[in-house]
Amino acid sequence: MNKVIMSKAIKDISLILFMSLFLFGNVYAGDKTHHKVVIQVSTDNPRTQKIALNNAVNLQKLYGIDNIDIEIVAYGPGLGLLTMKSKQAERVKSLAMQDITFSACKNTMEKVKRKTGKLPVLLEGVKTVKAGVARIIELQEHGYAYIRP
Repeated sequence: MNKVIMSKAIKDISLILFMSLFLFGNVYAGDKTHHKVVIQVSTDNPRTQKIALNNAVNLQKLYGIDNIDIEIVAYGPGLGLLTMKSKQAERVKSLAMQDITFSACKNTMEKVKRKTGKLPVLLEGVKTVKAGVARIIELQEHGYAYIRP
């Protein structure tokens, strides 16, 4: 092969490689998959509750706040996380303002009311759902990944 043909072939191959890398990079950078996660909190263990909140924060940092929907569903002994008595109260209120949804189980709240005579006082930004377990099922049916720390 003469030097002119070889030089042109090398330039053509270099251009093809450069374009492939450029196109691959754009495809990768343009891959903005929207993630959806439901995190179950059904224990009154403070360490487990803290891990659930950490999971939510870490996922938002990893994917970006606009690329992930996170809902934390609390029921049974885990409901305490979403009440005024929670050691994590300030953090829950803050995260609720950062697009993390918190859902409290009405079934659990009614059970507490039957026992104590009063409904638990939920933190600002917490919504209620009829049944925590049912809410998790519904979210999974809508493509949410399930996490239980």
